[in-house]
Amino acid sequence: MPSQSSTDPAVRVKAILEESARVKTKAAQELSPAVAEAAAWIAAAYEAGGKVLLFGNGGSASDAQHIAAEWTGRLSRERAALPALALTANTSDLTAIGNDYGFDRVFARLIEAHGREGDVALAISTSGNSPNVLAAIDEASRRGLRTVGLLGKSGGKLRDRVDLALVVPSDDTQRIQETHIAIAHAIAEVVDDLLFGPAA
Repeated sequence: MPSQSSTDPAVRVKAILEESARVKTKAAQELSPAVAEAAAWIAAAYEAGGKVLLFGNGGSASDAQHIAAEWTGRLSRERAALPALALTANTSDLTAIGNDYGFDRVFARLIEAHGREGDVALAISTSGNSPNVLAAIDEASRRGLRTVGLLGKSGGKLRDRVDLALVVPSDDTQRIQETHIAIAHAIAEVVDDLLFGPAA
């Protein structure tokens, strides 16, 4: 018969939350300088009149839309809107391009449409191996965009194809995704600080 601790939902919840906190703490220790560098690149792109293009699949698609909205709307202060585009958000784009060119090209085609030299392409992938994300990063690199990867596990193929790889130190997809959004919020807060001064 299973022990009480292994079947108690509260014990399970505590273990999940503690592991999530552990992964975030390890990411803070290992990735903070690189995360700050990503924020500096994005702030520089904004200062030069550029934008951020974000993309990923599944939960990472939701994260792309979430973070784009932090820039086009606001994070925690009143400030000018900042241009960010989640390539995952327009179902007509995705279905037309997927139908005509194949799903592997959905993000690359949108990079071709919207990406300009000096923009930042922010790819989000827990595995780093999604073919459509890889194709988009390759297109972004060809067009002179700076490329950042929010990754996990080993970093996959994307690790060596982005300019800056932020690899969450975990093999657990849920914990990686939770840490991705924490890192993205940190990037967004630092971008605001760099562009508009420290928050009051």
